[in-house]
Amino acid sequence: MPLDFATLDFATLDALRSDHPAWRLLRSDHAALVASFLHRVFVTPNVRGMPAADLAEALEDELYALRLTRGDDAFPKAAIDYLDDWAAADKAWLRKYYKPGTDEAQFDLTPATEKALAWLAQLSERQFVGTESRLLTLFALLKQMGEGSETDPARRIAELQRKRDEIDAEMARVLAGDIPLLDDTAIKDRFQQFMQGARELLADFREVEHNFRQLDRRVRERIALWEGSKGALLEQIMGERDAIADSDQGRSFRAFWDFLLSSRRQEELSDLLDQVLALPAVAELNPDARTRRVHYDWLEAGEHTQRTVAQLSQQLRRFLDDQAWLENRRIMDLLHGIESKALALRVAPPPGPAMEIALPGAAIELPLERPLHTPPIRPAIVELRIEAGDEDVDPHALFEQVTVDKARLARHIRHALQDRAQVTLAALVAAQPLEQGLAELIAYLQLGSDAFTTTLDEATPEPIEWQASAADGSTVTRRARLPRVIFMR
Repeated sequence: MPLDFATLDFATLDALRSDHPAWRLLRSDHAALVASFLHRVFVTPNVRGMPAADLAEALEDELYALRLTRGDDAFPKAAIDYLDDWAAADKAWLRKYYKPGTDEAQFDLTPATEKALAWLAQLSERQFVGTESRLLTLFALLKQMGEGSETDPARRIAELQRKRDEIDAEMARVLAGDIPLLDDTAIKDRFQQFMQGARELLADFREVEHNFRQLDRRVRERIALWEGSKGALLEQIMGERDAIADSDQGRSFRAFWDFLLSSRRQEELSDLLDQVLALPAVAELNPDARTRRVHYDWLEAGEHTQRTVAQLSQQLRRFLDDQAWLENRRIMDLLHGIESKALALRVAPPPGPAMEIALPGAAIELPLERPLHTPPIRPAIVELRIEAGDEDVDPHALFEQVTVDKARLARHIRHALQDRAQVTLAALVAAQPLEQGLAELIAYLQLGSDAFTTTLDEATPEPIEWQASAADGSTVTRRARLPRVIFMR
């Protein structure tokens, strides 16, 4: 449950002061070094995961500059020691992990550290504090909740007619020459509100990813301690995974991801950012250069979250493989145990019978029970005279092969990405229909994995159609159904 003002009693605050990583960071003697360095390396460039060698090198440069001004005894330890200390369980300001297939440590911010950095950023004095845009945002949210929960059709229709009348009146004023414009103060107010929301959205991604990692950790712990059947464990794990996906946070993230993957929304965001950043009032605020591609930062952060969710499925697969290996090993241990006991009985046989057989008997195989030899059948090769073929057959048909010009397809993709940030495979085929059918479609998919950056939207199927020649010479329509393939520059 989120913390509110009603729970800020003495006991709660005292526990947070002792246990919460964000509060421990603010109480640290090296808080200025930790906060400034982590904000510059992770938050400002929106980096999610950095190799230990690169991060240690950047911190070593920072420490060298501080030692020149504060003395050699200011920060005596090595950079990698500070990083390990910040990632320890008693501080938890960094997350230290290893990527699959690599032995080099990676570091990333924890959500608690990002919250502390966001709070410190709010302490600096702002030249301009806007309140109008926030009030309008709150008012718009209340209207959306009220209108979205209204079940009376008559009231919904009345509200829609009122909006239509307001739009008609505004169109009439514009046609009459009365065009209301936002002044510079209102533009600055709204732009600051947009930048604050964009930064908070990137921080929310790291917290959502942390929540999914916690789920993955609980799954790993349960697998390590599980002693029952695999079916019962998988049922519990998949039930918890479905509960996370169907929760409010899971549904909200899925809706945001579907919105962000839309090429039309991407182009609309790019056009709006270019239009707003060109305004003189916004230029006076000196916005960060990364503001123009903030939606790509959202996309990159979302991909990190998606990869964290995919690790859960990989862990389940490894669990099944490990269980099969353990069962085979248990069988081998039983066989070795039987062999060792048999050898022990041979050296010191026990008195009396060592083993009783319920139905003793000898396997007797008579010679006449074996089948007789059957000689193999030798094929009879008939000598035939090779006759002359038909002289009217065109021999060029033997040399006609289908060759897909991948260079032409690559030029078509690059040409489509010149004026947009991304394009779907269906749009490419619609602009330039397939000439060689399925072979050309497969060439597009191969280019998407080799020469271009692509992503798949498996939740949105997209049919691809092309014209092909039938055996009787007529033209038929072929159709392939596959997930939406998006090419990005």
